[in-house]
Amino acid sequence: MKKIAIFGAGGFGREVKMLIDQINQVRPQFELIGFFDDDESKASLVNGLPILGGIKELNQWQEELGLVFSLGNPLVKRSIIEKVTNSGVFYPSLIHPSVIIGSDGVKIGEGVIICAGCILTVNINIEDHVILNLCCTVGHDTKLGKYSAVMPSVNISGEVEFGEGVYVGTGTKINNQVKLGEYSIIGSGAVVAKDIPAKCTAVGIPAKPIKFH
Repeated sequence: MKKIAIFGAGGFGREVKMLIDQINQVRPQFELIGFFDDDESKASLVNGLPILGGIKELNQWQEELGLVFSLGNPLVKRSIIEKVTNSGVFYPSLIHPSVIIGSDGVKIGEGVIICAGCILTVNINIEDHVILNLCCTVGHDTKLGKYSAVMPSVNISGEVEFGEGVYVGTGTKINNQVKLGEYSIIGSGAVVAKDIPAKCTAVGIPAKPIKFH
């Protein structure tokens, strides 16, 4: 089995541990050795697994190691990934056994996390380090850009395009043929009916930008 660790020992990190455990129950693939986290206030053990250090210790790790980033903030995730210089680190994708994925034209990059209950139809491109949290649906001909994070129970219709680093809050609905600009943030429960510009926060029904960042 491949050795694997989780970067980020917070709540979603513990859920990723559960995801790995459930993958291994179906077919043992990973030896989960612990967490990396730069927050020195973290306990030495998290759900029975050790904190192995932060980015410094990760870059000094001597063995080949799979690493999964359990960080919901796309900008934070990108900044930490860019600090990883250890050539022995690779980024496996984790897909819960319950996930339904169409057999036609679905591409999934490295370091992707797809949690339980998700459905992906056909001709979908999910780029590196994307998170699809619990019970999300993704329609045909959709592209999700690198580092994007989709929270639980989001419905993404067909022909939708995410730029890099989009964050979508819980329970959002995204209509067909909509584009979300890079590093845009969509508030929970929104209905996205029109294109959303880059680097803004949009909320409401229909979703409208309320600030730019």
